Amino acid sequence: MGFTKVSQKFVTQVTPERMFKALVLDAHNICPKLMFSSIKSIDFVEGEGEVGTIKQINFTEASPMRYVKHRIDALDKEALSCTYTFIECDAENSLLEKLEYITYEVKFEGYGRGGCICNLTSTYKAKDDIHIKEEDIELGKDRAIGMYEVLEAYLMAHPRAYT
Repeated sequence: MGFTKVSQKFVTQVTPERMFKALVLDAHNICPKLMFSSIKSIDFVEGEGEVGTIKQINFTEASPMRYVKHRIDALDKEALSCTYTFIECDAENSLLEKLEYITYEVKFEGYGRGGCICNLTSTYKAKDDIHIKEEDIELGKDRAIGMYEVLEAYLMAHPRAYT
């Protein structure tokens, strides 16, 4: 059972507080609106957003999977950080099927004049002797950055949102 850790950064012109509020605290509302072609809804299965909360992301018919579930493991509103773990999905022949879990650590830090650096660290824990392919990880990284870019564009176009 091996671990693979991947770190990436995304620099934006939006403040860390706004990115955190939108992407972490209100993702269940904003993501289905902005990414309507892929995300149908995000529902609370347990809890209301605090540590221990389990959310289910429901995808549209265009997606190869119907849903994934993740659990919030840590949430620090002052440090603008969150850790969550993907714990379940319905996809066959996907990367998630080869893993026990994926844990994501997200932290937003100030950068420049009113911008921020979004730091994302992903830890993949493979089942048994399974080797994770680099291209599988790259696909996940690309999707994460795509989501950040969509959110950044929305926040730039709506400067009063999430203030």
